[in-house]
Order: sequence, then C-alpha cells, then structure tokens
Amino acid sequence: MPADQSKNDTSKPPLALTGPGPLSLTLSEITVAIGSAEICSEVSLVAESGQVVGIVGPNGSGKTTLLRAAYRVLRPRLGRVVVGEDDLWGLRPSEAARRIAVVVQEPRSDFEFTVREVVAMGRSPHQSAFAKESSEDRDSVDEALAHVSIADLATRSFSTLSGGEKQRALIARALVQEARVLILDEPTNHLDIRYQLEVLELVRGVGVTTLMSIHDVNLAAEYCDHIVVLHRGRIQAAGSVEMVLIPEVLEPVFGVRVERVAREGGRPLFWFHSRAH
Repeated sequence: MPADQSKNDTSKPPLALTGPGPLSLTLSEITVAIGSAEICSEVSLVAESGQVVGIVGPNGSGKTTLLRAAYRVLRPRLGRVVVGEDDLWGLRPSEAARRIAVVVQEPRSDFEFTVREVVAMGRSPHQSAFAKESSEDRDSVDEALAHVSIADLATRSFSTLSGGEKQRALIARALVQEARVLILDEPTNHLDIRYQLEVLELVRGVGVTTLMSIHDVNLAAEYCDHIVVLHRGRIQAAGSVEMVLIPEVLEPVFGVRVERVAREGGRPLFWFHSRAH
C-alpha cells in the first residue's frame, strides 16, 4: 500500500472512463521490425476486458516496441491489433484515441504547459477542430485532477513536477480521454518506492483494461492479473502470476537465480541472486 494513504484513498469507487465499460485488447501474431531488425516476432496476447496485464522481461526484450505497435506508433509488419472487435489500425486516429489511452515511459517535460493544460489535452478526441473547452470538458478535467490527488498542482508548470507527479498528471489525462483501454510503458521507471506504489494503485483503480510493461517482477506479481514474459522479442510464458512467475521461467530469461517465497494470503515475493554465488 502507498506510504501516505491519505494521498490515495482506495476506498473510493473506480473512476469509470466510459459508460459502456472496458474493451478487450488482442495482439495476434504481431511481428514488428525497425529497419531490417526484427524486434518482436509472432507475439500473441489477450488482455481481457477489465484485466491488468503486465509484460515483464529484461532490457532489450522488445517490451516498448510491442507496446508501440499496440498504440499505433509502429505498424506491425505482420499480425493484427484488435480492440474490442475493431482492427486498431483500421480506425481513424480520433476513433483509436477514444479506445486507447497511453502513458509513455519518459514524457517530454521541456514544454511550458500547466498541469491542467496537459490533462485537458486528453479531451481532444472528443472535440471538433478549434472548438473551445466546454463546461463538460472542464468538469472532466477537474474530476480527474481530484481523483489522482493533484488538484492543488493544476496551475504548476508540468516541467517542474517530480516523476511521480508527472505520472499522476498523465494518468489524469488518460482519464479525461475516456478511453476503454490503458497502455503504460514502465509507469514506475525512475520513481521512488512510495510513488511506485501510489501510481500502481491508481492504475488498478482506473477500471479499464490495462496493458503495461513493468521491470519489477515483485510489483508485477502484486498488481497484475495476468503476466506475459517477453525475451528476445518472443513470448516465453503467459498466464496467471502463480503459473508464470516461477524460477523455471524467470531464471533463463533474466540470467539469475530466482527464489520464490510464498506469502500466506498474498502474492509471492521473489529474491534474485547472481549465478556466480
């Protein structure tokens, strides 16, 4: 749980992004290449409606590349990305943005927008060109800022925020986007322990289908419903925490010895040891 429970009250109901509810996200036989280099090969996975699915694997395993294909930045050489029943790459950009929201690993912070302005950008898929902000837009932004506990930072420059505060602002932007799938690339990267926990508590409370890459196996075990282990661009294992996060899978992927510790009434914990010891 977060160190400061008052900052993230998990007793409040999830903030629904849309009336219809979350959609499934399916990647079918995805192959992605950058130039002549094939980064991901024949990757298939399903994030069922409302699930939190975590992708784990060592650096260079293809996690970010795969996610970029899933949110329309890199077009797959082969395969399909399906959100609900629609081929994602067949949708207009605005339609795709109404289905999928993205929180990237290292957002640009050199632009001089306020936190409120950054969050309000999430309303653009619902606005006509050059339309002014409506009262509904303002209410959505206010609600999202309050939900992620940064309403007091609304007038601050985004570039002055800490890493954890930036992630909160970007999650708020995803909330006002009213997407039905959320994709996050290493949302806890470079955050201290408190903010790692707070951000992941927020992610679980969003109430939509979530696909995220995450480097910390213990955090993945605690916060994800389904795990995909990716190595050298291919899936090594996929399934529940109990089935997938086991030494037999993790040791050859990460090149370390893995000790799995059972916890009564909770998810397992993992200790990692150099093979030299």
